[in-house]
Amino acid sequence: MVKTKTVVRLGEHELAISHPDKTIWPEAGITKLKYVQLLAELAPFLLPYAEGRYLTTIRYPEGIHGVSFYQKNGPEPIPDYVRTAKSGSINYVVLDSVRTLLWMGSLYSLEFHVSSDEIGQPLPNTWMLDIDPSVGEEPRIMEATEHVLQALDSLGLSAMAKTSGATGVQVVMPIERGPDFDALRRFGKFLSEYLVARHPRLFTVERLKKDRGDLIYLDYLQHYAGKTLPAPYSPRARPKATVSTPLTRDEVRRDVKPTDFHLLNVPQRLRERGDPLAAAPRQSLGPVIDHLLGDKRK
Repeated sequence: MVKTKTVVRLGEHELAISHPDKTIWPEAGITKLKYVQLLAELAPFLLPYAEGRYLTTIRYPEGIHGVSFYQKNGPEPIPDYVRTAKSGSINYVVLDSVRTLLWMGSLYSLEFHVSSDEIGQPLPNTWMLDIDPSVGEEPRIMEATEHVLQALDSLGLSAMAKTSGATGVQVVMPIERGPDFDALRRFGKFLSEYLVARHPRLFTVERLKKDRGDLIYLDYLQHYAGKTLPAPYSPRARPKATVSTPLTRDEVRRDVKPTDFHLLNVPQRLRERGDPLAAAPRQSLGPVIDHLLGDKRK
């Protein structure tokens, strides 16, 4: 059997892609070479949300319907242009360059999950709430998202939604540094319990999936040091090649579907419209937390 290889040029650098014609997303018709090319288009938008954070990837060597595995330790051998960062016994890849991203793509890394905490920085610069459906197809997901955004509006705070690329949504709020992760978790708990009280037929904070019924889980626990969520513009190993995509408020209100955003249309969307999350202003969340919950950080 002859092994095929294609060389991709990145300026003065080259990356050899083995098995370029291997189908990765059969339903979307995306081969390995096409995937690496699409990653190059996503790179300017994905990398700002991954650099400086610990990276966990999910690799699918035979495509999305084959065996997969999570990888935290950088895969050996690590090229000399790839930066790494140690945390405990794990040597994480730092996803901070196009070359590194495409190298990871060439190793069948189809999802890029990044840590809530930043490397060498204990105070977070983002608050997030994970909105997690309990059923596979949740027609109320954008209704639920709008309720979360309205609750934040009522507190004088502005946030943005992004699809997870799977079935859920994350509400993302860039913040000024100050509150630590424990303070952010208390705020997330307060907001989530308020929403459950207001909309008991829609939301739950029940951690065990078997006890949620068809309610939508507000997971305020997932945003914490050491925990990960899909980076904005990360692909997902789903049949439609969906991508975790920031949404405008108008799109949330128009009830778009997470499956509307995928590898075959998100690059053009970004070329035409740019990244709305990049323009989101940083919120001063510390005073709000102190007012609502008291200053328990000291």
